[in-house]
Amino acid sequence: MNEDRIMEALENVMDPEVGVNIVDLGLVYGIKEEENGKAVIEMTLTIPECPLADRIIADVKKAAGSVDGVKQAEVQLVFEPKWTPARMNDEAREQIRARQSAML
Repeated sequence: MNEDRIMEALENVMDPEVGVNIVDLGLVYGIKEEENGKAVIEMTLTIPECPLADRIIADVKKAAGSVDGVKQAEVQLVFEPKWTPARMNDEAREQIRARQSAML
């Protein structure tokens, strides 16, 4: 089990409201691996009252659990530091711009 493979798996988890994966959005703050095969993912949401939080958490657990060596995935939601659009990478910004352009 390693953090890079877990992070790669999390790139498949989309924030359904934004339409961009949680890694590119900068929602994943860290991954800790424990000896017993447990992965602890520390992350946030774009807003604390996100109506799809349960779905995102379930998707994170499923994606992390798909990595060889991960026997259990736990999500720890944190809201400090607060998420801001500055945490997004360039790919996320481009995806959002393209969606906005398509809607015009």
